Amino acid sequence: MRRRFGQSLRVGIAPGAVALLKTSRFGSASPELVAELAFDGGSHPESIAGALRLLLEGAGSANWPVTIVLADELVRIWQVAPPAGSARLADLEAAAALRFQTLFGEPTGAWQLAAGWDAAQPFLVAALPRHLLALIEQVCAAQRAPLVQLVPQFVAGFNQWRGSVKSGAWYGLVQQRVLSLAAIEDGSIRAVRAAALPEDADLDWLAAHVAREALRLNVSVPARLCVSGHAPAAWSKGATHPALSCHLLGQGQGVGWSDCARLAATGSRL
Repeated sequence: MRRRFGQSLRVGIAPGAVALLKTSRFGSASPELVAELAFDGGSHPESIAGALRLLLEGAGSANWPVTIVLADELVRIWQVAPPAGSARLADLEAAAALRFQTLFGEPTGAWQLAAGWDAAQPFLVAALPRHLLALIEQVCAAQRAPLVQLVPQFVAGFNQWRGSVKSGAWYGLVQQRVLSLAAIEDGSIRAVRAAALPEDADLDWLAAHVAREALRLNVSVPARLCVSGHAPAAWSKGATHPALSCHLLGQGQGVGWSDCARLAATGSRL
């Protein structure tokens, strides 16, 4: 596949599926779906690596920069409050590891942690499976496709849209009938909570769900929720609710695409 200046590839990796998009930093062209592949083996690292190799080989990806977006099912994301008096990165890393073990019941040895480390306020941490990361890096190196970024979908979505989330609003991402909410207070994420969407998830359900999460976290209920991803039709532009204003972000991108193709597009330039 011939590459023009400014073009790159984006790969979405989910349990049982991979998808490949072609994007450009210049012009007005939207991301282009190149290929996608379903495979057996679910979230098994070797199965994912084999599917990724076939995907990149088939596209002729040599010398194409690659960004990989991992489905949130493959990673773990949580919030950490910095210990009082912490001043070193090692203190923050230890706090994150302790919180990880408390939440997930295992040590962090098999996981690689990435975070916006902050000694002054709570920060978000993502844990990525070390074995899967190593296999992905090996596949990209073998295909001579430089890996420039590897990011969980929620992080990619939030980084893309954080400028559109105004003061007092929360952020949400919908993918595969799961809503991930970022409860935001004083400009920082207090917690990330995920919940499956029921079939009748209208704005009444959404407002009630957001209110329950705010109560659990002991924070103010937001008046506005900014949502990206594949949101239910009932939340579409024009729908209103007296307690919660729902603003949909990036709607229209990837119409008719599979969930994995939309995963790959998360974080891309519209």
